[in-house]
Amino acid sequence: MSLEQSSFSQCALVVIVRKLQPILAVLFAALVALLNAECSLFAQTTVGTGSIVGAVTDPSDAVINGAKIKITNTATGQVIELATNSSGSFNSGALIPGNYKVQISANGFGSVEVSRIVLLGNTSTVNVSLQIGPEAHVVEVQSSEIRVNTEQPTVQGVLDEQQIENLPVNGRNFLDLAQLEPGVQIQDAANFSLGKDGFSSISFGGRFGRTARIEVDGLDVSDELIGSTTMNIPASGIQEFQLSQSSMDLSTELTTSGSINVTTRSGSNAVHGEAFGFFRDSSMAAALPAPPGLSEPFQRSQYGARLGGPIIKDKLFYFLDGERTLQHEQAPVLVAAPFEQYSGSFSSPFRENNLMARFDCQFGQFVHAFYRFSYFQNSFTANGGLGYSVYDGKNITRTQIGGLDFNTGAWSHSLRFGYLKTERNITNATAGSGLPLANYPLNIQMGNTGLVSGANGIAPDRILQTDLQVRHPPRSGWLGEWGRLKGGCPVV
Repeated sequence: MSLEQSSFSQCALVVIVRKLQPILAVLFAALVALLNAECSLFAQTTVGTGSIVGAVTDPSDAVINGAKIKITNTATGQVIELATNSSGSFNSGALIPGNYKVQISANGFGSVEVSRIVLLGNTSTVNVSLQIGPEAHVVEVQSSEIRVNTEQPTVQGVLDEQQIENLPVNGRNFLDLAQLEPGVQIQDAANFSLGKDGFSSISFGGRFGRTARIEVDGLDVSDELIGSTTMNIPASGIQEFQLSQSSMDLSTELTTSGSINVTTRSGSNAVHGEAFGFFRDSSMAAALPAPPGLSEPFQRSQYGARLGGPIIKDKLFYFLDGERTLQHEQAPVLVAAPFEQYSGSFSSPFRENNLMARFDCQFGQFVHAFYRFSYFQNSFTANGGLGYSVYDGKNITRTQIGGLDFNTGAWSHSLRFGYLKTERNITNATAGSGLPLANYPLNIQMGNTGLVSGANGIAPDRILQTDLQVRHPPRSGWLGEWGRLKGGCPVV
């Protein structure tokens, strides 16, 4: 290309850009206006919240502009006051999961009061037709027990606190709740690696459980090295449990499998609590699976308590939870010929402690903050399927998380600041145990007979994982009738 042609092309480009400047300016201004427009009837949820949307009409199905909306959290007393827009619709913005009352009124019309349960990551719809009459006349509408989410395309299921309390869960492992959804199976994390006894993982649609992501209050608690989770949550401390399988919302972790999102309980204006205890013994129950000719004596005790209430009514709340598991078991070891005389069992105790403290604060109508500290510890003796070559395992996880949920105009935000430190220790437990051939300094394996003894091959072993998380999970914004816009930035 000659110098003259190059200069001509550059000049032509400058002219085109200058001519497009007014059009680009208009498009940019329109985008800014749309981003600041009133929110319309679309779902507005974040990683730890839900929302209520709806439309208000008169008996002729004409929309009512300026109808007064009052949304009240029945547990904490939080009150949000809104008004319907020109299309007769309203959007609450982000709400913490729980029970709410929605009161709708307008001049010249009777008032309507509707009860709704806001579920984690879900949008509840309240469409009301007001009847002509005095505003002081209030009609209470009972919500339907059948809840179908027509606002979001996500394939998901949510369990609320009442369902969690009433459903029998053997062992009180919080991930066992996922089995209530179709296409979900529980996998024992001990099959992933030695030292993960007492942990579970989730298989979605037959996919391997290592890839499932697990969040608690917006903090990712997944084990990045082995899979499954780094901690268990007290079942009595769970407010809601959400499981997403496909077409997942951007507020969940990125994964090709599925995700679990758990929100913990908070205090309320009423002091509430409970204490519990469970006991199970093999002498009073069906025998556990064991090799022919061998028994597996088993005993488990689980007990704990929770307490929550107000520090400052309608403003500041506390919630405390503690749970402990003690389990004793004689794990059988079957040895084939010619060493069948070594068949027997070894003591396999298991202990687990779960402690949690949470504080919530409500600032005005649209700002909610919380802080939670959790401590998890388990210890056990196991063999990983290696006969009498046993090891002692111990897992300790500490988490601290602070969260801030708030609305700015048409946007809903969730900020999360988290610190997680987990440690797994494995030590040899064969020497001095009195088990067959236990004191030999080498690991002994007698072919495929099942006779394995001596020093455990993986012990000693120590794995550390520390996560510092600053997350702004995808926030919801509104583009009028154009739809929904989301964006966010997790940093780990």
